[in-house]
Amino acid sequence: MVEDKIILGIDPGTTVMGYGIIHVQGKKLVMLNFGIIQLSKLATHPDKLKRIFDRVDGLIQEYKPDEMAIEAPFFGKNVQSMLKLGRAQGVAIAAALKNNIPFEEYSPRRIKQSVTGNGNASKEQLAAMLQTLLKFEDMPKYLDATDGLGVAVCHHFSKGIGEHNKAGGNSWSSFVKKNPDRTLRVRSDE
Repeated sequence: MVEDKIILGIDPGTTVMGYGIIHVQGKKLVMLNFGIIQLSKLATHPDKLKRIFDRVDGLIQEYKPDEMAIEAPFFGKNVQSMLKLGRAQGVAIAAALKNNIPFEEYSPRRIKQSVTGNGNASKEQLAAMLQTLLKFEDMPKYLDATDGLGVAVCHHFSKGIGEHNKAGGNSWSSFVKKNPDRTLRVRSDE
């Protein structure tokens, strides 16, 4: 059976959110669209969250993706920025859930590794590789658009196995096994 599906990729942001939509037809990848959701002119964070939800929902209505892939937030030093980014990611996921679209998360490093072969690649290197792979002519003004496209391509290359689908990869027991030096044993006889 030949694979035939549409994947929506999201690069979450609170100033600019990138998206990319690809159509997988067997071994062929076709870019359907990519762009940004501009949020900088909106006055409040709730206004930005509503715009994200409405636009992602609109993309889902228009392109009817079979799956959605989203970049997982990276851990930075600014807690407030992390919270805002997490909310932006959450409302994009909520739009997918509203439409019964399965989603998966990928780390920024994994996206770059999957597309370019280098987990430390720059945004420009990622964009150039996607331009070659998907054969689009004009590079966008905002590379958040190609970042969104990269998430969709990573999802395809990863066969839909992201951070949620790893066999036990994110469970507490998996963490304990991988990090025995970071756990504290409590004896039950105390």
